[in-house]
Amino acid sequence: MAVTLGEEERARYARQIILREIGGGGQRRLKRATVAVIGAGGIGSPAIAYLAAAGIGRLVVIDDDRVDLSNLQRQILFGTADVGALKAERAATAVARHNPNVAVAVAPARITADNAAALLSGADVVVDGCDNFATRLAVADAALARRIPLVSAAVGQFEGQLATYRGWEAGKPCYRCLVGSAPDRDEATCAEQGVLGPVTGVLGSMAALEAIRAVAPFGEDPAGRLTLLDLLDLRFRTIRVPKDPACPACGGA
Repeated sequence: MAVTLGEEERARYARQIILREIGGGGQRRLKRATVAVIGAGGIGSPAIAYLAAAGIGRLVVIDDDRVDLSNLQRQILFGTADVGALKAERAATAVARHNPNVAVAVAPARITADNAAALLSGADVVVDGCDNFATRLAVADAALARRIPLVSAAVGQFEGQLATYRGWEAGKPCYRCLVGSAPDRDEATCAEQGVLGPVTGVLGSMAALEAIRAVAPFGEDPAGRLTLLDLLDLRFRTIRVPKDPACPACGGA
């Protein structure tokens, strides 16, 4: 079925429709798209906000956590009245308040290797901003198996990293090409090491940008590049991530 933009939508998205790289065609592609966001926390909150504002037609918010007072320093979808509520549900409420044209499916569940395929079914892009490594691997494996572009973002203190993975394509790495088989490793949480709120905002905004790019392509293809951010000294660096021919996940592609 053809997707059209109503008068209210044309006015709402006018500033990006006027961009030659987006235009009306790109805006209609955004409206048709489904983006799954893993985690509605420091990265997920700004990503969800900007994806909804940009007119992504459907968002799937996957998060089993509840809002804590300590979250409010960086998780911009929530306010004091939301403390104790499920993040996924309050994120959906925030999206509806900002842009009623966006449908939101709420999954207040922890995504695992067992349920990842079902939770990501129908997604055109996955944005992963979760805070633990086991979940990242489960999401990455499911996205690779279903050939869904994966936008992966992570933060810690004043640092962050961002990459887009399409490991089923020749010459393009998957997430496991970067991290290997990743046996158990020590993970420092934000609660343990701290994080400055705007750092998560920068990474979440960049993750939203890359999800939009994956739906309505513009500029240079970012797949195969890892962007490293040092926001303590305001330095950005991009490195190439080679495809690992021995990767157990995508080595045969």
